[in-house]
Amino acid sequence: MSSPARRVDWDEDGRPCQARWRSLAGLPPPRRVVLADDRMPADAAFRLAAEGTALLWRGDFHNARQLLQAMARRIDRKSRQAAPAGVIAAEDFHRYRLAQAQRARTLGMVLLPFDADFHIPLRRAPEVRDACLAAHGPVEEGFVASLRELQGLIGAYEWRKKGVPVPALEARIHPHYGVFAPVRGEYVDLVAKAPLPTSCRMAFDIGTGTGVLAALLARRGASRVVATDNDARALTCAAENIRNLGLAGRVEVVNADLFPAGQADLIVCNPPWLPGRAGTPLERAVYDPDSRMLHGFIAGIRSHLASRGEAWLILSDLAEQLGLRSRESLLAAFEQAGLRVAGRLDARPVHSRAADPGDALHAARSRETTSLWRLEA
Repeated sequence: MSSPARRVDWDEDGRPCQARWRSLAGLPPPRRVVLADDRMPADAAFRLAAEGTALLWRGDFHNARQLLQAMARRIDRKSRQAAPAGVIAAEDFHRYRLAQAQRARTLGMVLLPFDADFHIPLRRAPEVRDACLAAHGPVEEGFVASLRELQGLIGAYEWRKKGVPVPALEARIHPHYGVFAPVRGEYVDLVAKAPLPTSCRMAFDIGTGTGVLAALLARRGASRVVATDNDARALTCAAENIRNLGLAGRVEVVNADLFPAGQADLIVCNPPWLPGRAGTPLERAVYDPDSRMLHGFIAGIRSHLASRGEAWLILSDLAEQLGLRSRESLLAAFEQAGLRVAGRLDARPVHSRAADPGDALHAARSRETTSLWRLEA
């Protein structure tokens, strides 16, 4: 959540105004803010936003949404190019991330005012209190925030209410804002198919997120599961899902950086798949700076694995396809940690972007494989 000291300033009716700035992504407040309403042309709005000037909206709410869509079309037209047909180099990926970050910054320049009860004082503004409260928690005063961020948290709240169906669980998982939803089912299916160790009295789920893998391990027969995470939103989310699934007596959710105390017959980890810096809370489920979590998990397996136990590392090879990590370096990390590969299960992605030739990373995504590495000490 944003720091209470961070505020935005603007002039209105000849007088200086100020309000608290809130950004769930931790973005800094814009340095320059001007008022905008229904008379603002999309070209002018796009030019100001691209130059770093934020637009505090005073017009109709639905017109603000249409303006944002018009700005997005201008960005996409300007950046549209054919996806690389062959191997994508790391430089291509870094350019792609830079373009995505610039796009997000520009579209984040359309701002909305909020009252302390999360009411938006604009014509035709929707009721967003429940969605905002779920993401922000209670606030003490009005504030200014990005329209684009509001759209994201409304979408996240709908996911939380409806839940994500998980066929392997025959149930739904309800992700909270900022916690990655298990929408890519191939990694869950791999955990559902892999043979359990002969004895599975204790299992660890490292970096549990929504708790989906911890719940699956318990459903598959692990007598007790300890699910760890060090993100407050994830801990709350996982505990709620475990409780709703009736598994609170067998699954314990604890705050830990990687491993809990003790040893387990089975240790499972689905770390972020790409090395890189995360720019938003959700990106922390995708990007692992310097592969810290990946290497920390591999290095800690031996000291936390019971005799004849197994560690399951679920990892996509997308980083390898993008030239960000080599297969040789991964295998070398296993060897250095005193681990051997007892087996591997593979799955191909089924999400729409893997089959979209217009996607900027299609050449890599079309070859992607997600693997469950069965590791023994």
